[in-house]
Amino acid sequence: MTPLLQLSGITKVFPGVRALENVQLALWPGKVTALIGENGAGKSTLVKVMTGIYQPDEGEILYKAIPVHLPTPESAHKIGITAIHQETVLFDELSVTENIFVGQYLCKGVFNTLDWPAMHRRAQAILTRLEVQIDSRATLKTLSIAQRHMVAIARALSFEAQVVILDEPTAALSQHEILEFYQIVERLKQEGKAILFISHKFDEIFELADHYTILRDGVFVGEGSINAITEERMVSMMVGRAITQTFPKVDCEKGETVLEVKNLCHPTEFANISFSLRKGEILGFYGLVGAGRTELMQALSGITRPSSGEIVLNGKTQHFRQPADAINAGIVCVPEERQKQGAIIALPIAQNISLPQLGKLNPNGVLHDDREWRLADEYATRLQVKAFSWKQAVETLSGGNQQKVVIGKWLATHPDVIILDEPTKGIDIGSKSRRS
Repeated sequence: MTPLLQLSGITKVFPGVRALENVQLALWPGKVTALIGENGAGKSTLVKVMTGIYQPDEGEILYKAIPVHLPTPESAHKIGITAIHQETVLFDELSVTENIFVGQYLCKGVFNTLDWPAMHRRAQAILTRLEVQIDSRATLKTLSIAQRHMVAIARALSFEAQVVILDEPTAALSQHEILEFYQIVERLKQEGKAILFISHKFDEIFELADHYTILRDGVFVGEGSINAITEERMVSMMVGRAITQTFPKVDCEKGETVLEVKNLCHPTEFANISFSLRKGEILGFYGLVGAGRTELMQALSGITRPSSGEIVLNGKTQHFRQPADAINAGIVCVPEERQKQGAIIALPIAQNISLPQLGKLNPNGVLHDDREWRLADEYATRLQVKAFSWKQAVETLSGGNQQKVVIGKWLATHPDVIILDEPTKGIDIGSKSRRS
């Protein structure tokens, strides 16, 4: 079978770093190919080459065995290549129909007026084709995360995309929603779509994928049938070493109680939550999406206010009116949405890490670049952030390295309690092992 999309010899160089070197990838109609690699391996860069955001310095792209040049995202869109990212690019205040047809509205008449009845009918037909129960007239902000992913897939189908790139699509889904997503992927396969599936979850890779391609440090490592490789071999190829114990247990001496929560309540999100946390201890909170985990963490870090109950830190009852109060007391939070809440992604790594401590680093109101640089260098190095310079913008990093910057920013404040809300969302197995 001839690949629908084939990349060979792809090389992409940025100042100070070779992001991709002689990479190859093939996608077949009706098949799922898993793209596997650690954070910083080049997966995101390769996707941007495939979707016309970056142009390769070397190499060739074949679509239906014909060489193509993709100078812009629009050019990739026109031949039927679309990407659905973990952080879906949708518009909360618009309807489902508007999100599906944004940039490609259907018009009628000599004055090219928008044909809303036709767009609603077509949008609903696509959603019905996907067998999802979503009203095309609903406002996007009323939908769940899983439903938003379905809208993004519907948008791809609205212009008959032939190559569908799914980048960490299940990172924020519940188990039930993941099973529904599996069914959507199977329908796309039945329609003959060539699917590139990017995930760090090996159970999903072995469940959905027909083929695999592995990258390491921007270099092609191997490819093959998913049935011809074991998880252990895949991990070894991905990280370049054997990880015999994925999450090694580290024994730490438990100290005195540092945080105690007593009967904490919120008017709408949770009720009567009580627990205690000692120094050197990790306390895990588990629950389905929407169970109130994030909302509890927001109350503990001063983002929202509980209606009753007590928060006792180092023996002193706290009343946080804002996040700054919690930070000053010694509680910090690494949020689930790192790009929206955890970092200012347009700023450099150094400025993100130093942001909570501008007052300490610049006591006279004068910016001291050397202090900022030393702080950033210490924590970015400790957390093994992959970047060619601490001046590099956070938005140019892989998801895992963005997360390291956010964690480093808060570790640099020397907190008593650090709250990690879905810290390994979209993170590779090697990075998860190091975080443990």
